[in-house]
Amino acid sequence: MRQRSMGAVLFVLLVSAGMTVGPCKRGLEPVSDLIPLIQLQAGVADTLVAADLFYAKRYALSFEPHAQIDAEFLPESGQVVLKARSDFEGLALLKARQGRERIVLPVRSRIVPEHRFQLTPGGHPTEVTVFGGFNSWNRHNLPMTDSNGDGTFDCSVSLEPGRYEYRFYVDGQERIDAGNPKRVPNPFGEFNSLIEVAPRHTGRLHVHHLARESRGDSLMIRFAVTQNGRPFDVNRTQVLALVGNSILPEAQIHVEGSTVTLCLAMERAGTVRCAVSSGGNVSLFQQARLGPDQPAWAWRDAVMYSMMIDRFSDGDPGNNRPISHPELADQANYHGGDLQGIIDKMDEGYFDSLGVNVLWLFPVNDNPDQPYQEFPEPHRWFTGYHGYWPVHPRRIESRFGNIELFKSLVDKAHARGYRVLLDFVANHVHENHPFYVEHPEWFGQLNLPDGRKNIRHWDEYRLTTWFDTFLPSFDYLGSDEALEAMTDNAVWWLKETGIDGFRQDAVKHIPNRFWRALKRKIAQQIEVPQQRKVYQIGETFGGYDLVSSYVNNGQLDAQFNFQIYDVGQYIFLTPGTSFEVLDSEMQRTFAVYGMHHLMGNLMDSHDKVRFMAQADGDVPLGDALATEKAWTDRPRVDHASSYEKAKLYLAFVLTIPGVPVIYYGDEIGLTGAADPDNRRPMRFADALKPIEEAMKANVSQLIQLRRDHSALRHGDMVTLKAEGDIYAYVRSDTKERVLVVLNKGEKAQAVTLQLPAFYGTQEVVSLLDHGGVQIEGQRLRLNVPPLGAGIYRLK
Repeated sequence: MRQRSMGAVLFVLLVSAGMTVGPCKRGLEPVSDLIPLIQLQAGVADTLVAADLFYAKRYALSFEPHAQIDAEFLPESGQVVLKARSDFEGLALLKARQGRERIVLPVRSRIVPEHRFQLTPGGHPTEVTVFGGFNSWNRHNLPMTDSNGDGTFDCSVSLEPGRYEYRFYVDGQERIDAGNPKRVPNPFGEFNSLIEVAPRHTGRLHVHHLARESRGDSLMIRFAVTQNGRPFDVNRTQVLALVGNSILPEAQIHVEGSTVTLCLAMERAGTVRCAVSSGGNVSLFQQARLGPDQPAWAWRDAVMYSMMIDRFSDGDPGNNRPISHPELADQANYHGGDLQGIIDKMDEGYFDSLGVNVLWLFPVNDNPDQPYQEFPEPHRWFTGYHGYWPVHPRRIESRFGNIELFKSLVDKAHARGYRVLLDFVANHVHENHPFYVEHPEWFGQLNLPDGRKNIRHWDEYRLTTWFDTFLPSFDYLGSDEALEAMTDNAVWWLKETGIDGFRQDAVKHIPNRFWRALKRKIAQQIEVPQQRKVYQIGETFGGYDLVSSYVNNGQLDAQFNFQIYDVGQYIFLTPGTSFEVLDSEMQRTFAVYGMHHLMGNLMDSHDKVRFMAQADGDVPLGDALATEKAWTDRPRVDHASSYEKAKLYLAFVLTIPGVPVIYYGDEIGLTGAADPDNRRPMRFADALKPIEEAMKANVSQLIQLRRDHSALRHGDMVTLKAEGDIYAYVRSDTKERVLVVLNKGEKAQAVTLQLPAFYGTQEVVSLLDHGGVQIEGQRLRLNVPPLGAGIYRLK
């Protein structure tokens, strides 16, 4: 939020009403979405799409004047243009009308300092740029200029607080910053330069859950406000509250020192959000549920399990048809896994024993019956075993089963309390797909004007690049027909099969207009009439600005959090690094998505080297040979400590905000280099070593802890210590507090933690071994084993 500092404190409480649908004057339905926090850079105009803020059949927005922010709705385009004053930093509430309904839009304005990059490349280069995490690694959109004619090129970039990796690009050649000694390894066997931008305000404000109680027909929710862990007093006149998107009367808000109490009717449903702003320093939004669960809240309870169907379990050997080709390696061929195998494991109770409750299935569409040669060298041959080469919009791959079997799987999953996500491929099809055969005009061109093939130019031609010569990419900017056909196809899968949502592939290669059109159809045809929530999580590799541009009420619910993945793996697997770096990245994630986000947290994916291969030293971080090792030097686990490292990392994934994702095999420590070695067949029961069985038991215990303790699913996160090998944080909601302490060092550590006084902690109980921990006042002393985690309930 951005707001000019006025030396005052603004404490904001927002309560979203439960999702309701009904007639409204002038034919407009009431706004049922919780309008998200809008973030602006002070002095810079930003254009938003109204549909990204909330769903409506039609938009009729008008804004009341605001002293610090100019706001305008453009009805022709459905856009909202906002601009905060250049000296305005903090929180603001924009009052508006949607038709005749009064609503409020929460806004944060930030003053963002500029960082100056400099390079003296030598010679007479024609193109010099800087690129990095701040521009999603685009090599061309931040040119550097030699304005003084002295051979030194420079460029100034506005950077939010955080950690940024970057490189220079000089006439087609990449360079690190020789003048910056800070550098980290990258995935290509080289190094990136590193800068860390400190926050403008050093005192971290936080709003804590304090208590929740019933008094007669009223519900009382109390919050405590702190700065750097110490009580921070607020004034009653500086407190605002909203119900739904409307202002709550002051009489229902009570303030005493640093404690704020909100008094609500017992039957109130929805979500309370609160934040603090003081002198431009702003806390994250806190929130608590009121009344019955809403559909969207159910996804906060998710623990996702992802399965590449061909590699998971072979339940029907009769449909096994590996493809024969002299140059086709076994790891790029079909292995026999199918839908029946997943059903069998469901019936055997495998997912129950693990504790997961969402099954993410890789694409089930029919794929070609012959292999294809990859365009990049060394031109290896692959089949479509993974499912990402669809040749039909609705037909199931016969090696996996058929549509009836898929529906049966979904029905069985629902009967057992699981939800099902289907991997949907919207970016491209195989060249044999009827859409490409019958409508080639729906697709982009393979050949670029300069004679190059438009293949795998992930950033340079982000919205048009093909993944290979036989995988044409849709041109959604140039073809409305393609957009309609593919969004209709996605809705068909939801209606026909009963699935609960999508994992959306290759999101950043598809324009925002596609995701808005799909979300609108889902809202109109499924969510609003059926009162259900369809969850969509996307895959995008890029910076925060790019990834977050797809995450809002009008597009996707979440994306996988590869920013935390990248920093987390580096910190957990690199001796001598400090958890302070990871905590800084966590705080940046919270600043972008809020602390109660639905982003996906993961240890492994089918596109990355397996964690175990890196922990075991077979494929070090940034190993340029990771791809070749997948074919010529496949890893195996040699060190027992690697399992401990993996268990520790999963303890992190399963105790932080967001949706944890278990990639099949994570639970047993499956290893693997790059694609396709990271997609090895799953192993079960008698095929497991004792150490793998022990790891599965540990992961199951961690998952069950998350499911048993609401604070680990719905709570906020307060860091108590992030120093060296120790990371300690508390997750809190209105019901409980849970302390997590991680030790990535190879020696046991005695850890002393000072708990906030207002916690009033009288007892600390270990949730892993059920033993108690003694405390003195609010000072806690405990021992954390090497490569170990402690999880405790604070009573």
